Amino acid sequence: MRDWKKWAKAAGIRAIKTVAQTAVATIGTSAALGEVNWVLVGSSAALAGVVSLLTSVAGLPECEENDSEGE
Repeated sequence: MRDWKKWAKAAGIRAIKTVAQTAVATIGTSAALGEVNWVLVGSSAALAGVVSLLTSVAGLPECEENDSEGE
């Protein structure tokens, strides 16, 4: 059975990292074009966070059930 608390923590950490990476990449790209579009940065980062969480539903290596803790 999945440990939802452990999964939520691992998925949240992954999503936050993905949001930060996307924001940095979008800011860098926008700055190279001349002006940072903050709406684009925010929406791109938010979408990346949602996609990261949805991808985590398929499974996370941090939460593999092969771990025999608690048995």
